[in-house]
Amino acid sequence: MANDRSQVRIYTDGACSGNPGPGGWGAVLLWKERELRLQGGEADTTNNRMELMAAIKALEALKRPCNVEIYSDSAYLINAFTKGWVAKWQLNGWRTSGKKDVENQALWQRLIALSAVHQIAWYKVKGHSEDKYNTLCDAMAVEESEKYKVREDRDHFPGNIEE
Repeated sequence: MANDRSQVRIYTDGACSGNPGPGGWGAVLLWKERELRLQGGEADTTNNRMELMAAIKALEALKRPCNVEIYSDSAYLINAFTKGWVAKWQLNGWRTSGKKDVENQALWQRLIALSAVHQIAWYKVKGHSEDKYNTLCDAMAVEESEKYKVREDRDHFPGNIEE
């Protein structure tokens, strides 16, 4: 990756309580000695959607084209790029090899567009393996999913305590 672009390392993770259910994502961007943490979530989502959102939001945070290393424990995310799934899906009209519609197509398209801006290397890390940043991203994703779980539990409580 020899050029004048900044070198950025990104760690991402997604979490979901139930699948589907309340979910969250976390991302850590590392550039020089700087660290940027991003996180978010949704009330009704899937783990795969949160894995994709973590990568999307991290790449959206970059202000100019960069050399990027993305580290994730999501085989779904990493294999889509390293094993050529994304290219095959596009050639097959967004159908899998099993002739089914590719799930999360709109998110994949966002991620593909962002990937075209940057020079990206994709790396699979083992989940829950004491990798400092993977562990941090997991904690951030779980924290976000818990926020939505609390809201969901409260929304389904039979009656208002203040009544």
